Amino acid sequence: MSKLYLPEGRLLHTPENRRYASAALEQAKEQETVLEGRAVLCTPDHDLMVSYGPHLGRIPREEATLGIREGTAKEIAILSRVGKPVSFTVTALGDQLLFSRRRAQELALARLMDTPTGTVLPATVTHLAGFGAFVDVGCGVVSMIGIENLSVSRIPHPSSRLAVGQEIFVLLTGHDREGGRIFLSHKELLGTWAENARAFRPGMTVTGMVRNIQPYGTFIELTPNLTGLTDQTRGLQIGDHAAVYIKSMQPKKRKIKLQVTEILPPVREPLPFSYFITEGQVESWDYVTVTPDP
Repeated sequence: MSKLYLPEGRLLHTPENRRYASAALEQAKEQETVLEGRAVLCTPDHDLMVSYGPHLGRIPREEATLGIREGTAKEIAILSRVGKPVSFTVTALGDQLLFSRRRAQELALARLMDTPTGTVLPATVTHLAGFGAFVDVGCGVVSMIGIENLSVSRIPHPSSRLAVGQEIFVLLTGHDREGGRIFLSHKELLGTWAENARAFRPGMTVTGMVRNIQPYGTFIELTPNLTGLTDQTRGLQIGDHAAVYIKSMQPKKRKIKLQVTEILPPVREPLPFSYFITEGQVESWDYVTVTPDP
């Protein structure tokens, strides 16, 4: 099995995950292969019972997540896994199968600490707060993306950009080896001004989201990394979804002039991302320097 430690849920239904369930648990134990099952219940002692193929294994409370043994993680980190996929390694065979989610997380975190900054990683959104989005970057190891790093376009809350359970890509920007943390960003993967602007031309009518209203005009997001300005303010509210006519584009000044043609019904769910980068390394990134093709 690949040594890429994926967010929980990505391995569950793969052939390589099922292969070990049938006849290779001893091999998985010896190699500390990360597998995935589904937590079916939590005991009164906060052990997790995990269904894996034809097997039912137990993850003891202290092996259920990083930090629980040290007192830095809360019990809800265990309770909230019931009904969801969990990553684990096999620690004991026999009449009672024992698994360790903590060990899977240790392996994933060690790999992340050895991963160069600038690496693009898969991630899954786990929860949202006013200041940022928390994401699983491997085996339930969670890190945060600050709201200012979700996109170039400013947003009032991460929920206007992301949804819990959404699969995204993130950029590894740094390590805190002593604290056992990594640092992430997201906006760099959504393209420069020039890359986003290539999809638009003066004379087009497109849709956008009202992001900011000032006395001199309203900023409307065309993509998460591209915003235009209309001099209209009356009748518009932050969060409105609107059809807009592109009056002009000024690449050298990175300005787009818009006119609202219609306010549209609300959009209930965040729109999917159009990523410009989904793998490899980002050596450097400058949102503003490149101008679009004429």
